Amino acid sequence: MADVISLVTDAGKLAPYTVKGGSAFTTPTGALKSRIAFSAAHVVCDTLADANPLADAPIDWDATMAYRRYLWSYGLAVAEAMDTAQRGMGLTWPAAKELIRRSIRESKSCNGRIAAGAGTDHLAPSPSVTIDDVIRAYEEQVSYVEGEGGAVILMASRALAKAAKSADDYIKVYGRILSQAKQPVILHWLGEMFDPQLAGYWGSSDVATAMNTSLEVIRAHQKKVDGIKISLLNDAYEVDMRRKLPAGVKMYTGDDFNFDRLILGDEKGYSHALLGIFDAIAPAAASAIAALDKGDQDTFKKYLAPTVPLSRNIFKTPTYAYKTGIVFMAYLNGHQKHFRMIGGAESFRSIPHLCQIFRLADEAGLLLKPDLAIGRMKLVLKLAGID
Repeated sequence: MADVISLVTDAGKLAPYTVKGGSAFTTPTGALKSRIAFSAAHVVCDTLADANPLADAPIDWDATMAYRRYLWSYGLAVAEAMDTAQRGMGLTWPAAKELIRRSIRESKSCNGRIAAGAGTDHLAPSPSVTIDDVIRAYEEQVSYVEGEGGAVILMASRALAKAAKSADDYIKVYGRILSQAKQPVILHWLGEMFDPQLAGYWGSSDVATAMNTSLEVIRAHQKKVDGIKISLLNDAYEVDMRRKLPAGVKMYTGDDFNFDRLILGDEKGYSHALLGIFDAIAPAAASAIAALDKGDQDTFKKYLAPTVPLSRNIFKTPTYAYKTGIVFMAYLNGHQKHFRMIGGAESFRSIPHLCQIFRLADEAGLLLKPDLAIGRMKLVLKLAGID
């Protein structure tokens, strides 16, 4: 007999929902080949720590490392200490350092691919911050990641966005850091929908102008750039830039709205992936790319198409609150014992929103243990006063 659960609708009413359950996903037997697929990974909060939620970032290290092993088991790479891990929204630089150190060590124990975010988040944006201050901040974090043996994802900088007077300041900062990098890095262009403090990045609020500046940086330092991830939630911008990249420089999609067709690509190319949504849809993402490895586009589409509505819901406005949906999915699927987040970010989404995540995850076959997911959804509803 099918399981029925009462869920809250967008109109704030209770309505019965019949859970389908089950999935057809398989764990790939080897590395994914046709696309590089990074999953930005979340952190699991330590609920036993008596910490200041506005200043500390208590992390359950065992559960956090276990989740990375789970992602690696599907052949996915891990993008560590990124915005999905609440970087800049609860995860401090000291906590990020420990996270990076532990994850790189863990990756070596299971032959998992990893790259880690290096930014300037220990430098608070202010009118007194200079471009040289930004350079020194980047140098400190890049040096740390490289010193731990990790590949670098060069994160967008709030301090640079505040201090820069023109595109020339971006060219100076990135030129200095890239010239010093020990190995090619992935650049990270995060749109203001993810972080309003990054508005006007690359020195312009006009996307075409900003893109030309970033391309100028890439062309000038091509040997030091593995690729660029752009998160603008606009597939036309990404395809345009992808076609303008120098040969050998990869495009990593960060478009959590249109990732399926961007990864599939067209006659002129395709995008690799560096996505927060892959944290929540790892089985579907890995199975889809494994099918693509065999040239089976129909199966690729079959696995990924149902995940797009789920992703669009998780990343809906305000987009920065998407981390709540990512952690909620991990909770529903039994990867952590609780639905708590550092900084209390579990409260960033409404009960109707969480109920819609439940429905869409079920439609996509991503409630891997339906009975557990139902029980946990009922607990969340009960805590909200809904019996």
